Formats: sequence, structure tokens, C-alpha cells
Amino acid sequence: MTLLSVRDLRISFGETRAVDGLSFDLAAGGALGIVGESGSGKSATALALLGLHHRARIEGRITFGDTELTTAGEERLRAVRGAGIAMVFQEPLTALSPFHTVGDQIAEVYRLHTGATRRAARERAVEVLGQVHIPDPARRARAYPHQFSGGMRQRALIAMAIACRPRLIVADEPTTALDVTVQAQILDLLDEVRTTTGAALLLISHDLGVVAGATDEVVVMRNGVAVEEGPTATVLTAPRAAYTKALLAAVPRPAPARTIDGAPLLRLTGVRKHFPQPRRRSLRRSDPLRAVDDVTLDVREGETLGIVGESGTGKTTLARMMVGLIRPSAGRITFDGVDVARRRGRSVQMVFQDPMSSLNPRRTVGESIADPLRLQGEAVPRPRVEDLLVRVGLTAGAYDRYPHELSGGMRQRVGIARALAPRPRLIVCDEPVSSLDVTTQAQVLALLEDVRREYGLTLVFVSHDLAVLRQVADRVAVLHAGTIVELGDVAEVYERPQHPYTKELLAAVPVTDPEEARRRRAQRRALAGA
Repeated sequence: MTLLSVRDLRISFGETRAVDGLSFDLAAGGALGIVGESGSGKSATALALLGLHHRARIEGRITFGDTELTTAGEERLRAVRGAGIAMVFQEPLTALSPFHTVGDQIAEVYRLHTGATRRAARERAVEVLGQVHIPDPARRARAYPHQFSGGMRQRALIAMAIACRPRLIVADEPTTALDVTVQAQILDLLDEVRTTTGAALLLISHDLGVVAGATDEVVVMRNGVAVEEGPTATVLTAPRAAYTKALLAAVPRPAPARTIDGAPLLRLTGVRKHFPQPRRRSLRRSDPLRAVDDVTLDVREGETLGIVGESGTGKTTLARMMVGLIRPSAGRITFDGVDVARRRGRSVQMVFQDPMSSLNPRRTVGESIADPLRLQGEAVPRPRVEDLLVRVGLTAGAYDRYPHELSGGMRQRVGIARALAPRPRLIVCDEPVSSLDVTTQAQVLALLEDVRREYGLTLVFVSHDLAVLRQVADRVAVLHAGTIVELGDVAEVYERPQHPYTKELLAAVPVTDPEEARRRRAQRRALAGA
């Protein structure tokens, strides 16, 4: 039985056509994935289902059950939202009110659609928080969104979505900003919710690995058009469209092994970084936050060392100490035998996770690239910067553009050009591709490998994504609670992991083979029940 039918959907914003002739069906209790890069029309389609476009021109038909949504009035749409179709948004911090407790927000949605009493609504809020496996739900219902972790906030949004027992859950990029293990937990939870409630699932993502084990059917979109659709197993294992093949080809794959016997270039000995905690009401000083705790590590000249771990494990703190941006609380970091704080600048550079926040919005990208050299008293001729822009895959004319005029991938290329400008020997990359589409991610990874070879660089690549590290790294260090729990050649760590935390990370890595994705889900559930 068809629950949702979309026919010849067209969505326009002024002269821009975001969706152009999209059609698909979703059966009651089924799971459909819509996959594509940024700008493909995925999110525009999701918002159209709930009538949330206010300045767009929408043509075609969207039929939910016996309701034609494109012609329904606002009162009918309000009745459908939440009770019939529920939405799980990409960024829970913007979807949740910071001024109200999580429980109150879920209860308000329930009261709005059911007319329940305040007490019944509060009880329902606690009930659904328990269903999404938030521990001690009665207590956590009284907490505010900022008191939840990113994964718990996403669970709270799912709890809100299922509170009114909807027939369809629309999840728009629900795992984009999450660590790989938390991402796996959220996908497992959506699968569990679908099984236990009977709700259908429309899962929107730019990541083929996300939809592989979570959907029955998939639609691949590009520039507002569906270029391929069919059973998920068929589309992902035997794609017909060139674009689908390109998406699959961009998924990180193991690189040929290299043996690096270079001498230690960067050496960390007994490094710790502890941050003081604020005093509690009792006026007793809290124990310090141990962000990095007794790390001893060598980075060999010419190698790419991967550092992997979830949010809060100390990765970024360690990376910033490696380039001398923050000093360790204890221990020693040397670059070629000299304290790194004295060698920072020419010798050691950093590529940051978010180039938009690391570039000055009031300066052109060309000026930002030249800044590190000007700070050292150099006169920087414009042609030198233009050559760097061309080298990283941009044009010389990009010199006069501002960061907001560039795409995310282009801004990251600017960040790489800025790091290359002083001709360093070591570059530390902190999550440089975590926010990029899969094809843009592949392009940036290829660029980093090209410049590594051309400039004879040593790289430290920090990431939460084990699949990315397997493609770029020679060795990998697994960081957990500020401590390295496993270190070795990348093939050895991936194929014969020793530490339970490493095994947990590997079990959560998304794969594009639907059969393997379901096997890993079963493996995670077995580990959770052990």
C-alpha cells in the first residue's frame, strides 16, 4: 500500500529551479533514501512534504494517504505535520528551543496534536525519551538542549518525531555532524523505530554509506533531477547512471601501503594538556579536564600519520599543540630537535576543519594566503599567490574573491594554499574534509596527496572517519579519552585491531554494500548486548 506518492514535483525559488520533475512512491512501513550532493534538491523536497516552503513556487502532486498536500490549506497541513509526517532535522541545536527543557518541548508537540492534559503529555515525553534509549529519561526530560551531547540531541529530536505516532518520519541528513559511532547509533535507532512503530522512513543524505543499510529503495538526485532509482541493493551494487558511479568511486578506499623509514621529525614525549574546571557552588575546585593525558608519539619525516577518535577524545587539542598554538601542561614537543613553539611558522602549518571561520571575511582569499608571509616580514608578490591558487585547483582570479563567495570545497583549497605558502615541512590537517560532500571530499584528499608528494611534506591527518584515514595514512594512532590506545601501520590496525575501542570504531564505519551494512548492524547489536 502506497503511503506517499510524489509526481512531477517542481520547486522554484525565483528563477532557480531546485527540483525539476521528481517522482517516487513510498510504501507504508517502507524505507526510501534520497541521495545527492549539496544543491541536488534533497532538502527542498523534504520541506515541500511538510509545506514548509513559504517563498517557493511548487508544482506537481504530493499525496500522503488520502490528502493532496500541494493544495491543502494551512489548517490541514498543521494537522498532518507531527501527527502524520514528522521531521528529524539535520541540526538539532537550531531545531530545539534553548529556552525550554527537552521534555517540555516534546510534551508541547504531543499536546498540540492530541489535546492531551499536561500530565499525560509529560508522561508521553518521558516515555519516548526512554524509547530512544536516553538514560534516566525522567531526569533528562528536565534538562535543556545545551546539556545534551550532539548524539543525545538527535535522539531527542527522534523522540519528538515519534511522540504523536506518525505514519512517516522524514530524516534530513540526521547524522551529518556526528562521529562515526554516534552516526551508527542514530541509524540503528531509526531502524529500530521503524520496526517497532511501523512508521515509514524517508532518509535524506549525501552519504551512500548512510542509506546502504537503512533503506529498501533509493533515489539518486543531481541538480534537482532523479538520475537513478530502484532497490538500494541494485543501485549501489550495479549502478547504471554515470553520476551514481561517480559517487561510488568517490567513497574512500584503501591506498597502496608505503613503508616510511624516515627519522622522527616531530616528537611528543609525555605530553599532557589539562584545562581547569570552574568552581562548583561548594567552592571546592573541580578536578581539571584531562584533554590530553600522557601522549608519547613520533611523526616520521615523509609519512602521513592519522589520528582518529570521537569528539571529546582530545584530537583537536593534540593537533593544536603539535603546531605550537597551545602549550602542553606537561611533557615536551620538539620539531627536528627544537621546541615546536620556536619553529612554528615556516616549518609547521595547519589546515583547519572549518575554513569559513579560519578565514577573515573582510579580506580577499589572496590576501589571507599572503598573510603568513607578511607576518614574517616578507614582501609577497601577487603572482606567487596566484600560482598557489592554481596549484590547489582554483583560478588566479580567485585572488580577489571573498570567502563567502566560494563553496565549502573551494574554501578548503584556500586553506591548503595558505598552509603551503610558507613552504613548511609539516602540515597538520584537523578534520579537513568532515563537512564536505563525498565527491568534494575525494577531490580535497587527492589534492593533499598531490601536494604531499610534490613538496615532500610530512602530514598529520586528524579525523573521526576511519575510512578516510585508511585511504590517506601510513600509520594510525587511535585516541581515546586523551590517551593513545593503539598505534601501528594502517593495514595492521584495520585488519587486526587489538583494543576494544578500535574495534567499536571499525564496526561503525559506513559501507556502501547493503548486505555488509546490515551485517555490521547485527554485529553492533551483538556487541551492545554482550
